[in-house]
Amino acid sequence: MGEARSLADALPDLLVDARHIGNTVSAGWHGRRRSGPGETFWQFRPFTMGEPARRIDWRRSARDDHLYVREREWEAAHTLWLWADLSSSMAFRSSLSAVSKRDRAVVLMLALADMLAGSGERIGLPGVTRPLADRNAAERLADALVHLAKPAALPDATGIRRFSDVVLIADFLDPIADIAEWVNRVAGTGARGALVQVLDPIEETFPFDGRVEFRDPESGLKLTTGRAEGWRAAYQARLAERKDALRQIATRAGWSYILHHTDRSATEPLLALHERLSGHSDALAAKGGRL
Repeated sequence: MGEARSLADALPDLLVDARHIGNTVSAGWHGRRRSGPGETFWQFRPFTMGEPARRIDWRRSARDDHLYVREREWEAAHTLWLWADLSSSMAFRSSLSAVSKRDRAVVLMLALADMLAGSGERIGLPGVTRPLADRNAAERLADALVHLAKPAALPDATGIRRFSDVVLIADFLDPIADIAEWVNRVAGTGARGALVQVLDPIEETFPFDGRVEFRDPESGLKLTTGRAEGWRAAYQARLAERKDALRQIATRAGWSYILHHTDRSATEPLLALHERLSGHSDALAAKGGRL
């Protein structure tokens, strides 16, 4: 209950941050326009030998000695499922970062929702909301987050279908077998996806020395060590193994893996996600809206 109230209190500010970050990314983005089925004129392009002659725009071609084809803008809406892990481990924030993992994950999700909704895409929270083509999708998702009965690291995947994209934003510190099973099941439907691993910088560097007490935020289990520095090499090796395992899980499924640290700019993973999602939509358009 306390974590839910904390999120509700923070969401207005997180939504403002998400809008600002989304606008920053969108300012350098020339849109996702491409040719395809639709009613809106996009551009003229030179006629290519071998194309059906019915595609030629004779009025435009009459202006000079070249043949031109009138292209329309592809207007097929796409479904994107977004998820931010709100479980207890995501509430962590060290002195090396200004934001918690939870807040960064929520900002990334809402910023992405705001950007994609502006392009007419259908956005939804898997297992919580149906996909909505709504310019206020970020606010709708924020409201749904507050009313989640029990935050989960991995969402209910029942409604995810083929021809959609899934973006999971989490620390992915849960059992690797559970993550692999979830990704494989969803990828088996034909859905594409991206795993965005959010870590606090202290989780990467492990700069502890001397006597330190560690506590698992999920189980409450405590562990005290007298010489924490002696654990550093083994810990970093285990973390590297986990990141590599996540990368392999994503690769085998045909998905993307992005690592993000909370002391870095939130625009970095957003730009990477935009590139991947745009690339998928380009492939979808090239095949007439099917993949």
